Amino acid sequence: MDTTKLLLGTTIALLLAAVVMSWNGMQQGVKNTPSDEYERLRKQINDLREDQDRAAREKLLQQTAAAPVAPPLVSNDEREALKQQAKEAKEQLEALQEAKDKAERNAKVSDSENAILTQREMEKKNTAARDTRLINQALLVGKVKEYVEDAQTGGFVTLEVIMPDQVKQNTILALRRNSGILGQLKITSIEGGEAVASPLPGFGTIAPTPGDELILPPRF
Repeated sequence: MDTTKLLLGTTIALLLAAVVMSWNGMQQGVKNTPSDEYERLRKQINDLREDQDRAAREKLLQQTAAAPVAPPLVSNDEREALKQQAKEAKEQLEALQEAKDKAERNAKVSDSENAILTQREMEKKNTAARDTRLINQALLVGKVKEYVEDAQTGGFVTLEVIMPDQVKQNTILALRRNSGILGQLKITSIEGGEAVASPLPGFGTIAPTPGDELILPPRF
């Protein structure tokens, strides 16, 4: 039997019992039924009502839990709109990833180019330092005594020979000033401790001066 129906029947029975008791009391000349009896019946009725309400709630919860939940209906237009949004989001993500990869590639190329440029600059500095060192360490074989301008030959240098064994006819010497080389000269004649040399093509516009040093050209 249904629990709700059972509780409802019991409640009705108690109510009828209360009415009968009240009627019997009136028939017997009793003005009021004892208060403790009424209170007991009233408490029983209230308890039955609470049990009835609780049973009804439990039944409703059971019915609700057992009922299948229908999925929300989505129209075709909404479904297509969702697909389009998902497609656009995927395209945006791919574009961002491509931009990120490109930026990383450019950064690597830039780093490589910077490394190459830095290496070249270092090589230039190292080469210049090496050249300066070789020039300074080159063997001093003579010094300029005088430079004579000549319109036909382009001028010539008379020099003091310091190391005769290194200065011969047609020997090529480099003119050193400080730590640089102004150009090269070729020995054309030697007399005792002096020699004459002519500037070779590419000597430059700076004329030799007394005291400039003549060295064997370094092998750069």
